[in-house]
Amino acid sequence: MAKIQTQTECKRETKERIPVWMYPSTLAMMDGAIQQANCKSRSEFLEEAAKYYAGYVSAENAIQYLPPMLVSAFKGTVHDSENHISRLLFKLAVEMDMVMNILAAELNASPDAVEKVRGRCIQHVKKTCGYISFRDAAEYQYRPPENDEDE
Repeated sequence: MAKIQTQTECKRETKERIPVWMYPSTLAMMDGAIQQANCKSRSEFLEEAAKYYAGYVSAENAIQYLPPMLVSAFKGTVHDSENHISRLLFKLAVEMDMVMNILAAELNASPDAVEKVRGRCIQHVKKTCGYISFRDAAEYQYRPPENDEDE
């Protein structure tokens, strides 16, 4: 096998010639991508592809190679974000509970009417993937009653 001396980033290595078997369709695909990959030869392309794929395969174990301080910082950031979101959701739930209690007291809403609205709202939220607006609700409430059964 032929060996070629080359200078790499950190140390001197010797390239080795290896036999590679490929389907003609794979070679054609590779030849078409060589220029896009900014490679000068099939050999260079295969080496870059092997490095990329080896990195991809080992990415699931990447956390083992990250410095412990960096991993700790990531975990801390995620934990802080979770706590912040949880506190905001709690505050939002309290405000919603207050609004619902005030509305229920003022409107004297019957349990049957509430269940009917709940069913319609569940369908609306599913249909809009959670995108709701006050304008849509107002338009629904003020349209003629005969259109209510369309939804």
